Amino acid sequence: MPEGLSPIEAGKKLHEHTTQPHQPDATRHSRTVQIGEALLLSLVTIAAAWSGYAAASWGTESRLELAQAATLRNLATRADLSALETRNFDSSTFNAWFTAFTLDDPNKQAIAERRFRPEFKVAFDAWMATDPFRNPRAPPGPTYMPQYQLADQAKAEALDREAEATSAAGHHAGVVGDEYIRITVFLAAVLFLVGIGSTFKLPTIRYALIGVGSLLLILATALILQQPGLPG
Repeated sequence: MPEGLSPIEAGKKLHEHTTQPHQPDATRHSRTVQIGEALLLSLVTIAAAWSGYAAASWGTESRLELAQAATLRNLATRADLSALETRNFDSSTFNAWFTAFTLDDPNKQAIAERRFRPEFKVAFDAWMATDPFRNPRAPPGPTYMPQYQLADQAKAEALDREAEATSAAGHHAGVVGDEYIRITVFLAAVLFLVGIGSTFKLPTIRYALIGVGSLLLILATALILQQPGLPG
């Protein structure tokens, strides 16, 4: 047998000698990249699930608040119409009394006064106490007196205020839901980077993608912390 190595065998041995020391490093880098990608993927999955759930919850809250605001506005409109009917009734009974007064008919005045609502009678008596037929500074009629109060009118105003507050809360919930959706887009970008990172063999490229994904995850986490939690 010839001693020594042939040129081909020597080339093979040289190649094995030059690549063999680097194999442990390549394996270590590969494991580090895989661990980093797995960790990043786990965190992003949890954050994306939370952000998506929060966006859906706030979207539902927005729809409920806006629907409630619409219902309150309808109730306010009904109460306002009821107050208008009551005001018209008070005006008609007062006109009947005033007609009897101008005719100087006490009996008809008494009949008209019996038709007054109790709340209107309070305002009427207060108006009469101002001596309106001789006092030029007296209010034009009982409906201009502070004692004249319409319960339905006050109810309509209260419902309007509540509807405004509920509508504002609904719009705010919609804005929060949109913010969570925007955060979900950032997290989806991280998932994309992790996904395409596995197609590259060079560890440096995968490290770079992990770094960019980590920055996006940090940004998304900061945005999540700035948002309110789930609607209560």
